[in-house]
Amino acid sequence: MSTPQRQKPFDRSIVEGPIGRAVWRMAWPTMLQNVIGGLQGVVDHAMVGHYVGYTGNAAIGVAWQIFLVVVVFIASLFTGMGVLVARFAGADDSESVNRTVHQAFLTAAFLALGVLAPIGYVLAPSLLDLVNAAPEVQAEALPYLRILFLFSFGMMMFFMAGGAFRSAGDARTPLRLGIVMTVLNVVLNVVFIRGLGPIPAFGTKGAAMGTVIAGGVVGAIVVWMLASQRAVVAFPRHARWTPDWPVIRELFRFGLPTGVQGIAMNVGGVFLLRFIGSLPESAEAQAAYAVGYVELFSFITWTSVGLMGATAAVAGQNLGAGRPDRTVRAVRTAARFGLAVAAGIGLLFLTIPGALLAVFGMTDPQVAGLGVQLLRYLSVSGLFITVALTYTGGLQGTGDTKSPLYISIVSQVIVPLGLCWILQETRGLAAHDIWTAIVVGHFTRASLSVLRFRQGRWREIQVRVPGRSGGA
Repeated sequence: MSTPQRQKPFDRSIVEGPIGRAVWRMAWPTMLQNVIGGLQGVVDHAMVGHYVGYTGNAAIGVAWQIFLVVVVFIASLFTGMGVLVARFAGADDSESVNRTVHQAFLTAAFLALGVLAPIGYVLAPSLLDLVNAAPEVQAEALPYLRILFLFSFGMMMFFMAGGAFRSAGDARTPLRLGIVMTVLNVVLNVVFIRGLGPIPAFGTKGAAMGTVIAGGVVGAIVVWMLASQRAVVAFPRHARWTPDWPVIRELFRFGLPTGVQGIAMNVGGVFLLRFIGSLPESAEAQAAYAVGYVELFSFITWTSVGLMGATAAVAGQNLGAGRPDRTVRAVRTAARFGLAVAAGIGLLFLTIPGALLAVFGMTDPQVAGLGVQLLRYLSVSGLFITVALTYTGGLQGTGDTKSPLYISIVSQVIVPLGLCWILQETRGLAAHDIWTAIVVGHFTRASLSVLRFRQGRWREIQVRVPGRSGGA
């Protein structure tokens, strides 16, 4: 008779050891995971740019912007899950951690398969019309977008596992899973985008095929790990596969504001694309935006989002352990890490922009010129967004998910879109006006996020799930 696997214990150094070391141990795997995972998009854009052209780059950028608007609602559950898992892990309550993860899995599965797939497939053409994409861009984007909607469940499981492991103090397992998914995605992209042997070249559609197949494989690995009790989080041994409403209510209580925040931000991005689509050089500007902002600027946002996740985990665990002073120190430390990375990448944007754009096959003079111009603005904007995201992690990790919602609506929707609209109505809109609006929005978000965290109202937020740790 085999001995059952024993679940790994929580890492107590997060709430007991040096705070700088705790943040760094959580941050570096998360930052590296985001960079490696983001390379999937880089590979997609680079290969499509070479084999399809800049219309393929624009199609991927537009399709991903739309996909994120829809899928962010499901992903918001994982923010709610992260708040609960971090609190319970800080209180050393593994039973409540496992219960939370199991319910997040069931809810996400229902929403991804029963809501996202059918509705996204039907509405994909209308969503592409909404962003004012050029006809040649729409032709490439529609099949790409429909494939993402139909087969995104594996990616959802990867995102869920990353949030669960990280919030419980294990940042290395998501890194390993991310490496597997990225390597598999690169191999599949080589096969499906350009074709290999009897497999035809699918072009832009092939990039979507590689992404969802890689996500499906990793999603299956995640489910196996959780069911086999081999990690720091797991499905309960005798779990009932029915809704646990107290847990689900808390998932939505903490997660729903993040979902609305993500939707608002991505809707803002969609309307920003609409302003770009109104320019005389719309296709060229959309391609420059897709590569410069969606891909190259992501080297800053990937690391900053990684820091946000690490900050949320450390902040939430220390609050769960009754040590809010360590929460404050963790957020400040993470912000310093982020500024160092953003400054280094911004320097590359200023010194070698042409070489960076050439990686994506952007040799058209007008497209390259717009891309170089955009990168100059983003070298400054990166400093603001990394501060904003680390302080957002501090707020969300402690359970204050409403404040980042309001801040994002102001800074990522009202400010940049309002500025673009005013300029368009008064003197006509130019590409550099849109790039300026991006910088102003990021500055606003950083300022408001720091101010809100320093008010300290997150110290009073309670979790209302019955369990051994009570209202941790």
